[in-house]
Amino acid sequence: MNAAITALPFFISLVLSLVITPLTIWLLTKWGLVIDPKKTPHPAHIHKQPVPKGGGAAIFLAVFLTLALFLKFDKHLMAITLAAAITVVVGLIDDVRGMNPYLRLSINFLAVGIIVASGIGIAFVSNPFGGIIDLSQLRWGFDFLGKHHEIWILADIFALLWIPILMNAINWSSGVDGQISGVVAIAALALGIISLNYSADIAQWPVATLAFALSGAFVGLTIFHFYPQKIMPGYSATSLAGLLLGVISILATAKVGTVLVVLGVPLIDFGYLIIKRIMAGKSPVWGDRNHLHHKLLDMGWGKRRIALFYWLITVTLAVAAVKFEARSKLLIMIGLVISMLLFVLWQYSSHYSKPSAQDNG
Repeated sequence: MNAAITALPFFISLVLSLVITPLTIWLLTKWGLVIDPKKTPHPAHIHKQPVPKGGGAAIFLAVFLTLALFLKFDKHLMAITLAAAITVVVGLIDDVRGMNPYLRLSINFLAVGIIVASGIGIAFVSNPFGGIIDLSQLRWGFDFLGKHHEIWILADIFALLWIPILMNAINWSSGVDGQISGVVAIAALALGIISLNYSADIAQWPVATLAFALSGAFVGLTIFHFYPQKIMPGYSATSLAGLLLGVISILATAKVGTVLVVLGVPLIDFGYLIIKRIMAGKSPVWGDRNHLHHKLLDMGWGKRRIALFYWLITVTLAVAAVKFEARSKLLIMIGLVISMLLFVLWQYSSHYSKPSAQDNG
């Protein structure tokens, strides 16, 4: 493994994030673009004092300035950059002004469509029971401007669904200071290591560079996001994280199963809430206080404790994802679902069996 491929993108992106994030905080505060819970209450907001929201700007600049130093901007990277820019702009509008979640989701699909149109897609996924599941068989070919083009229907549909799911699942787990910024940093680092350790192909190095740059940028953001937070990542940062992690998982030889394991807690929380809201006759896209981190807060957990809990689980799952094959990853996911259910039941029983104390974080 070339040390320059791993260490330099990570540390350059980290330094840029450490410089740009406080500047972002200062600018947003100066312009009055802060979230005051007293003026604009939201069921998912738990902070007490006005805090700027818009970490995506710092993440975008840190990541893509780093990539400009190490990579040549081919059609794929240009498509990723354009999609990321659209995602951040929409995210910043939502952070500052608020946006209809259906419109926001539609633009998510537009951004992902740009990436898929550039030729980035999931040709296959590992079958946990052996072999692979080929998604490239169903194709539609056509001639355009003197060239023959093919659309891999199943592969493209998979990518069009997979990346927006990550974008929103990560956003839904961003309720507590430092929680999701640390999770993304760990997940990106794990994907970077896997993309190098499990491929001797030099084509994997740009993927690793993107992963390490993303990890470094989020480590820098975490320093300002950890309790007591100076900035909230906002939809701009979390949706950008989901977009880039989704792209990395596709480009790193279809490491979809790896991401499912590493981001197991946010994804299970996401799936649980989607099902719960639909069964209750509610729209699945409108926010509430039923996320796992809200439940832990209600049980008396502090913000630091919740963030560290998420980080510890993500590190543990990242190590497992690096070490085990597809079948073991499936068993890990099943075990994680069962463990989370038992954990929540245990915490609820402990919480309601004794008086709860106020916690200041």
